[in-house]
This record gives sequence, C-alpha cells and structure tokens, in this order.
Amino acid sequence: MDRHTLYETLRTALAAALEEHGLTGSAVTIHARGLTPEEAIGHTQRTDYPILTGKEVMLMADFRGAKGQAFTDAPARFEGALEQVLALDLEGDPHSRGLFIAALNAVMKYLGRADNTVHCRDGGPEFCARHMAQWVEETYGAPKIALVGFQPALIAALSGRFSVKVLDLNPDNIGKVKDGCPVLDGVADRREAVDWADLVLCTGSILCNGTIVDYLDLDKEVVFFGTTLAGAAPILGLKRACFADRSLEEA
Repeated sequence: MDRHTLYETLRTALAAALEEHGLTGSAVTIHARGLTPEEAIGHTQRTDYPILTGKEVMLMADFRGAKGQAFTDAPARFEGALEQVLALDLEGDPHSRGLFIAALNAVMKYLGRADNTVHCRDGGPEFCARHMAQWVEETYGAPKIALVGFQPALIAALSGRFSVKVLDLNPDNIGKVKDGCPVLDGVADRREAVDWADLVLCTGSILCNGTIVDYLDLDKEVVFFGTTLAGAAPILGLKRACFADRSLEEA
C-alpha cells in the first residue's frame, strides 16, 4: 500500500462513518491544538520522552466531548466543520495529516469504534511499558525485537528481557545506545533491523509522517502501539496493543 492509497482509505472510511450516522451535514466543530508536554503526559519519572525534548507535539481534537490525539512533528491549529477535515490535503501537507488523524481518532472514539485515543499521563507510560514487555513475553516468547520509534520507557522495559534494536528518524538519537540497545537510522538501517527481528513493535505516530507504509506488508509479525493509530487500526486491520490505564483517558 502506498501513501496515497493509505490516506484515501482513511478519508473514505471517515466519510462513510459520518454518512452512516448522519453527521456529515451537521454543524459540528473540531477543535485541534498542540498540547503542552504537561497537558499531554503529565509529570513523568523520565524526562527523555520526545514530547518533553521538543521534537514532537501532540494535537488533540474534540468531537462532541470525545477526544482524539495524534503525535506529530508538524504542529497546527484548526477549528471548523467535518466537511473541511475531509477535504484536507493528507498526502502533501503534514500539518493537515496531523489534524485529520486527531479528528479521526475523536470521531471513532465517539462512535465507539476505537479506544485509548488519549495518551496516558504521569506514571502511565511506565505502567504501559511494563505490561507491554510482559505481554510480548507471554505472547511471543523471547523474540528479537525491532522497536520503531524512540520510546524511552518501552526501551527500558524491553531491554531487560529481549534483544532490541531501535529505529528512529531523529538524528539526535541515531548512533546512541539506550539501555544497551543501539539506536539505528530509521531509513538507512530499516531493512537490516527488520530482517534481523522476529517481532516489529511500531509506534503509531508513523501514521503522521507516512513511513507506516514501510511496515504494512512485512512477512513477519508487526504490532503497533500508541494513541495516534487508535482510529486507523480497525479501518486498516492492523494489530494494536495498548496497556494504558483507561481511567486516565478521561483525565
């Protein structure tokens, strides 16, 4: 699947859902804005999350009280009707993609088709990481893992149990060793790391930059995690794991 097909599939699915529930022509407003780090994940034990270092921002859309978020490196603000969201340039404009994906997550949450559409806060990321490591061991045994995305709590939790290679696009991270795990170039080293791995754990935020297409048709198990992919996962038929405390979603 190429990027054009990917984003048009999501656009078509959102349009169909709105039509099915009679929402397309309604005077509904989507609010999307970048959240501060404290708003996004609260007060965490670790200080090396990408959102805390200024490399990413989190957009949040509110649709009739249902919230949806998207991690992106292309901050944007928007207020308008759903018809305008459907008309955004998803393939060519990264700012529009972030807004669309946040709105998609909010609408899918409202319709009961997606869960965990809001990032966990405070101690939640560490809680999620511990349970992810436990789930991987119970489900897959002792796989070699290619972790796509620099996720410090997850790296720490996985490195204690598995062999892990991390793929990232941020040049500030590439070449470093984090908790014993090498951080490799997400473009130049992708094929080698994926071929080496038994399991690919992928941050859903790569939906925003389009590199998700590199992980959709692999001949091995791929599991996505995070809030950004919450609404798209059921549309695309992707496996997603999230172990957030769901009570945090309404905080």
